[in-house]
Amino acid sequence: MAKNSLLVPQASAALDRLKFEVASELGIQFSQDGYNGDLTTYNAGKIGGSITRRLVEIAEQSLGGAQTFR
Repeated sequence: MAKNSLLVPQASAALDRLKFEVASELGIQFSQDGYNGDLTTYNAGKIGGSITRRLVEIAEQSLGGAQTFR
């Protein structure tokens, strides 16, 4: 299985902040000890989907609001 890697390794901290921000907005709590193995697949999907949606919005804004092809 291939491991995902960031194109810009310095973006890791920003993505972590985004992950915690999105989870907080969705009312999903992460474990304080760093272990989140009990996070449901449904909640993980909600977090990942919301992050993807937000990253697409950020990219569209940086392109001047250009519409993407669908």
